[in-house]
Amino acid sequence: MTKALLAIHVLAAIIAIGPVTVAASMYPAAARRATGVDASLETVRVLHRICRVYAFLGLVVPVVGFGLAQSMNVLGSAWVITSIVLTVAAALILGLLILPTQDAVLTTLTGARTAGVAVPDLPAAARLAMLTGIFNLLWATVTVLMIVRPGSTTGV
Repeated sequence: MTKALLAIHVLAAIIAIGPVTVAASMYPAAARRATGVDASLETVRVLHRICRVYAFLGLVVPVVGFGLAQSMNVLGSAWVITSIVLTVAAALILGLLILPTQDAVLTTLTGARTAGVAVPDLPAAARLAMLTGIFNLLWATVTVLMIVRPGSTTGV
């Protein structure tokens, strides 16, 4: 059972978290490019949709992770607790800051497009770039913790 949970956990992390980190990282630049009157919003819309859908799918990662940690009897280990805290922080940043800001940027761009005007400045794009960098750093740290696993019995 542990091997199945591990496989699901790793696959879910790759399939769900990977696209969110890439799409969220691409969003600020795509939003800046879409500020012109004739610029297409399709890339911005697609990136936002990817972030929303895969953020939801990404919930599988910690859910299976809890079961995996329990089956491995490591739920109380410092590296697991640290990973849980960092995962919660990343989820909060994504759910409470990145996704709503992406939505607001898309609404601004759509409104400007409807009015036939360019958006002269998009400060939210810079904020999104920073938030996405923090989000990605948190996931990178969790990934390293999952690989290194302090106190691992693998001997590596």
